[in-house]
Amino acid sequence: MHKRWRLDGQTALITGASAGIGLAAARELAALGADVLMVARDEALLAASAADLSDEIDGALVRHFAADVSDPEQRQEIFDWISDLDAPLSILVNNAGMNVKKATLDIDADDFAQVLDTNVQAAFALSQLAHPFLKQHGSASIVNVGSVSGLTHVRTGPLYGLSKAALHQMSKNLACEWASDGIRVNSVAPWYIRTRRTSNALGNPDYFEEVLARTPMKRIGEPEEVAAAIAFLCLPAASYITGECIAVDGGFLRYGF
Repeated sequence: MHKRWRLDGQTALITGASAGIGLAAARELAALGADVLMVARDEALLAASAADLSDEIDGALVRHFAADVSDPEQRQEIFDWISDLDAPLSILVNNAGMNVKKATLDIDADDFAQVLDTNVQAAFALSQLAHPFLKQHGSASIVNVGSVSGLTHVRTGPLYGLSKAALHQMSKNLACEWASDGIRVNSVAPWYIRTRRTSNALGNPDYFEEVLARTPMKRIGEPEEVAAAIAFLCLPAASYITGECIAVDGGFLRYGF
């Protein structure tokens, strides 16, 4: 395969990598030849996922580090670890995220801080910490995992939506500011994807049917389908794409009446 469609010799840091979209992204990037650095909070699950990935993909170099990216000290520890590894970091996938699903009038300051710290501040700070590594590489990529809820109203509550909208806007700003440093910055915006986080909502038959009714492709997306979009944005083949947001939504955002 042409090297434009490979990631050999590149190193990717993926947050929220123990399951769901993060794990699928780690798998996709590793299959394309990248060394992967997996970060997540649950140490046992992360270690098991990393071991499975190493067994699954021949020749893959998979390493992991348990950390809560919403904690500033632990974010620094991640990059101290990367420095000690002497890993030539060229890809950052900001995937870690969470939600407090409440109506606006029920949200308090702690809820607000919790969601914004994890979904926005962590991605911003990790991008700052990654910058010197990515700049040194000279042909690097950041992909931020946003959501369709950052582009239109969905029923996930205002905190999730505003945090993902901020993440999309951050991608645009950094794309312009860091282009001269050889760093491309893009985002993806998934709709409902089959993960542990969505299992409760989609387990309600009536709600599930409503979701399908608003999705032209009439099905739920798979983590691997988001991972494929993430991987494409990291490839040399996407070298003239920056500041973009790719919706992985089965047509949801385009569905009027």
